[in-house]
Amino acid sequence: MIRVVVVDDQAVVRMGLATLIGSEDGVELVGEAADGRAGLAMIRAQRPDVVLSDIRMPVLDGLGLLRDVVADPELGHVRVVMLTTFELDEYVFEALRLGASGFLLKDADPVSLLDAIRVVADGGSLLAPSVTRRVIEQFGAVTATPDANPDLTARIAELTEREREIVGWVATGRSNQEIAAELVLSPDTVRTHVSRAMVKLRARDRAQLVVFAIQSGLS
Repeated sequence: MIRVVVVDDQAVVRMGLATLIGSEDGVELVGEAADGRAGLAMIRAQRPDVVLSDIRMPVLDGLGLLRDVVADPELGHVRVVMLTTFELDEYVFEALRLGASGFLLKDADPVSLLDAIRVVADGGSLLAPSVTRRVIEQFGAVTATPDANPDLTARIAELTEREREIVGWVATGRSNQEIAAELVLSPDTVRTHVSRAMVKLRARDRAQLVVFAIQSGLS
């Protein structure tokens, strides 16, 4: 059973998500909150697998909630997905940089929302190729400063040439299967390189791997 907490200051959004999640086998809504502070308390109490959180909220916004979740070792298994009204919300890249597993548009169709919950709970990320490319175009140019983070630069230096190449491909939003086809490799080989790169870069998930690629200029 995938346990989910919803945090959003709009009652109609919470109600819609609660109804949707309640209708799906294998997914359970274990809590909801109208602001980030109450949401954080709910997350600590319920220890869900996935949190769907609005970015803009009173008391404590979604970024503040995300920072606290990522910083808490006891919540290491919790995956946070940010909810936004706009595909390129100005806070989207910051949310990914902080460790969000991706983001969803609030008007996404029900099937996409439920699929997203399952993907994230399984360790995946929500970065469709088209959205990833637009995020890179919008934010990459001003964020890609390889020497600004010495720790990240040192970690990048640990990557093999093949790992660096594949991390660059990951940042385009392509799946392991698509990267394998481009490089004439097996999907399992690509998956292994991605996993090793995530360990070396200490990336929480594939979404954060994309952020590191942008910041280090590999994209």
